[in-house]
Amino acid sequence: MSDNELGNFLRARRDQVTPAEVGLPPGNRRRAPGLRRAEVAMLAGVSVEYLIRLEQGRDRHPSPQVIAALSGPLRLTAAERAHLYRLTKVASGFTCGAIAGDPMRTVRPGLRAVLDQLEPAAAALVNQVGDILAHTAGFRRLTGPIGLLDDDEPNLNRYVFTDPRARRAYPDWAHVADEQVAALKDGPPRPDFTDELTALAGTEFTERAGRVPGLPRAHGLLRLEHPEAGSLRLAYEIMQLPGDTGLRLVVQLPADEATAEALRAISPLRLVAS
Repeated sequence: MSDNELGNFLRARRDQVTPAEVGLPPGNRRRAPGLRRAEVAMLAGVSVEYLIRLEQGRDRHPSPQVIAALSGPLRLTAAERAHLYRLTKVASGFTCGAIAGDPMRTVRPGLRAVLDQLEPAAAALVNQVGDILAHTAGFRRLTGPIGLLDDDEPNLNRYVFTDPRARRAYPDWAHVADEQVAALKDGPPRPDFTDELTALAGTEFTERAGRVPGLPRAHGLLRLEHPEAGSLRLAYEIMQLPGDTGLRLVVQLPADEATAEALRAISPLRLVAS
């Protein structure tokens, strides 16, 4: 394996993007169809010299803001942005081992028993950074078809800010994104996670982080476009669990009879209306 994976990745992506794809004229005397360093630097708002240092491996620690800036002209997908971010962590010697103050990632048996009692309602236990640690079958029926649970370790923030399906699923996406930022700010800072979101989502996240005040709403109304049930209106309640630092119980219930009927139609239990 090369000792300059970060630089190799940047060069490879630059070579694969044509000027036309980023709105530039083709120009003359191109030895390769890809973008020139100067073009990438101009579009990303960084210096050519800095980009050269990154590609040559003389600088292996670009900030999350620089990663986000380069992701646009290099036309990186969400997965490629995540890969680029991981390469910077590897280059800096970052490890993913637990550190003091890490978000809670385990659920005690008593809370799992509470979730069992909430069936068939859509309910989930979520930690401060948005990891979905446990959920009811009702929550899976509601959010599985929109892709929220596709990852091995599903995370609400990553889904909202990096998955294109989120904008289709949430008609009020901007409001949902604001609430997610407010929830992140409601507690101890998590710089590693916010750096990751900065790298993956760029200004969609950073501009909100700069202007959205805490605290998140503890209850409200959520509109959801469900692939099977159609347009839904859900009343949500978010309860902090003081005995389990950073954990929140999120419950989503039908806000009207039309939504209740639509959810009964997709439920394997085929509940009968009372």
